[in-house]
Amino acid sequence: MELKKMREMTETELTTELKKMKNELFNLRFQHVTGQLENPIKLRETKKQIARVKTIIREKELAKVQG
Repeated sequence: MELKKMREMTETELTTELKKMKNELFNLRFQHVTGQLENPIKLRETKKQIARVKTIIREKELAKVQG
């Protein structure tokens, strides 16, 4: 998902997306442990996406407080 699209989303949409990504990360970790993961780079990409969503959520919270 593009950063621009993420910034346009509401906090509830971002929270829903975060839950989806965390679930996907869990599934990827499970596949990695069982040896079924074909692309281990997907783990790193998913972690980065989670961090991006969390950052945007935090930015929106700070924007609310400031203005």
